[in-house]
Amino acid sequence: MGSTGRDQRAPLRFLIADDHGIVRHGLKELITDAFDTEMVMEVADGKSVVDHVRARPWDLVVLDIGLPDMDGLEVLKDVKRLRPDQKVLMLSLQPEEQYAVRALKAQAAGYVSKTRAAEDLVAAIHTILDGRTYVSPTLAEYLARNVTRRLDGADEATLSDRELQVLSLLGKGKSVSQIGEQLTLSVKTVSTYRANLLRKLGLTTTGELIRYAIEHRLTE
Repeated sequence: MGSTGRDQRAPLRFLIADDHGIVRHGLKELITDAFDTEMVMEVADGKSVVDHVRARPWDLVVLDIGLPDMDGLEVLKDVKRLRPDQKVLMLSLQPEEQYAVRALKAQAAGYVSKTRAAEDLVAAIHTILDGRTYVSPTLAEYLARNVTRRLDGADEATLSDRELQVLSLLGKGKSVSQIGEQLTLSVKTVSTYRANLLRKLGLTTTGELIRYAIEHRLTE
């Protein structure tokens, strides 16, 4: 572990959740080089995050939104139910304008894009460990510029987290039955979400929903 610029607080415990081993290794290297760590645990799925948080508190959980078994925002909510004071930094390739605000509303302590993790991660962790919420310069600019912004005539805030999940999966080419199986929902419920999406986004076909999801980078 490096020592230059190392944090002077007591040794810290980090939990990193990402389904890509190379990404986890890179995050671990960034963290151990910048902080005095007692433990850096790596996991690859949402259930493991919940289990480890249930077992003990962590100084910080670094949580990817795109986990294979659970949506990261749902994992975040489960974590906060178990330990309301647990600090969680969300990490994702998903665009900030679609997910960061939702993560912060769900009580994440910050949101970092994977495309800028090397530049922003350490600063984000310092900010969170100091008891503040981390908002990237890009997100801060977006929030300042788009307080009342609408996407394609639809108020983004009207889409629920579950509707956004369904939209993302439709964009990935999943059928209604496949989405229902993945999200543990009935086909009828998924169809209702699809109908709500069409109405809220002002679209008329599933094909248009798929194109919308791709154009707004919801499938990444």
